[in-house]
Amino acid sequence: MLGGTADRVCLGFIATGTVIERSTRCGTPGCRCHAEPPQLHGPYHQWTTKSAGKTVTRRLTSRQAALYREWIDNNRRLRQLIEQMRQISARAAELILPPDTPAT
Repeated sequence: MLGGTADRVCLGFIATGTVIERSTRCGTPGCRCHAEPPQLHGPYHQWTTKSAGKTVTRRLTSRQAALYREWIDNNRRLRQLIEQMRQISARAAELILPPDTPAT
């Protein structure tokens, strides 16, 4: 009935936010990151999300970053699945429910 979407319900963990890679400069003046050309420190992985209206940022290992990327993708697929279900439900409601008739 769902047109092949039922198998997508088992997505695994979900998360919101974004994962980025960053390279940075430190505060040590003679460090290689201040040379020309600079050799920045990193890359470092960061996960950023909103929680209770506040931005939360967390540094991650490469393994954690891969997991968060997977979970964020799962969340995206879940939102797409929910939207598909809304559309299917709206079409089904049109077929199942009688049209409104004016009160006499």
